Amino acid sequence: MPEETVHESRKSRSRQAVATYFRRIARALGRGEPVPVDDAGTVTVDPAAEQEVEIELEREDGTVHFEVEMEWPETEGEIDEEAAASKATFELFRDKADEHRWRLVHDNGNIIADGGEGYSDKRDAESGIESVQRNAPGAHVIDVSRDEEAPEEGGSDATFELFRDNADDYRWRLRHDNGNVIADGGQGYASKQKAKQGLNSVKSNAPGAAVEGEEAEE
Repeated sequence: MPEETVHESRKSRSRQAVATYFRRIARALGRGEPVPVDDAGTVTVDPAAEQEVEIELEREDGTVHFEVEMEWPETEGEIDEEAAASKATFELFRDKADEHRWRLVHDNGNIIADGGEGYSDKRDAESGIESVQRNAPGAHVIDVSRDEEAPEEGGSDATFELFRDNADDYRWRLRHDNGNVIADGGQGYASKQKAKQGLNSVKSNAPGAAVEGEEAEE
């Protein structure tokens, strides 16, 4: 049977982005779950219980190649080219002030994240969504009320911050390394555990969530 390329992608990534991607693979392998092949998780592979693993490091014409390859009989694994990438959708809309905003809505109807601010230019709102999709999956989680700091290694260009508001409820926000808050939960939770569940839903659903149109709110 001739060779068939199911999925192939190539793009520049930072070391942090590469680390985030490999952590997603390692987490799925450790849990026995399908492994995401693309960033959005629309293509997954469920490997065999044991695989042949080949690691190769070579130099060629001034370029270094570091390749990790896994191999197993096709009958012992499963490929899904139409995986359910997300259980949520990014909704772009215009508010009463005619500014562009976004919110991440779960399939159950709950708003699990929003941008927290309006933009005069729709492209800025779209850039905000892209930043959340890119940074949320690998972002470290810290409790600022305990003066915790994010580890220097790994993570992404943003950090999930857990904190308590004036009503003593737990909340979360996703803060970029430049200091800007790029997403928040929009609500308070009675326990830290519930707040973590909320941000974990964003971690898992944001990368593959579709972005839908824009309608003016009344």
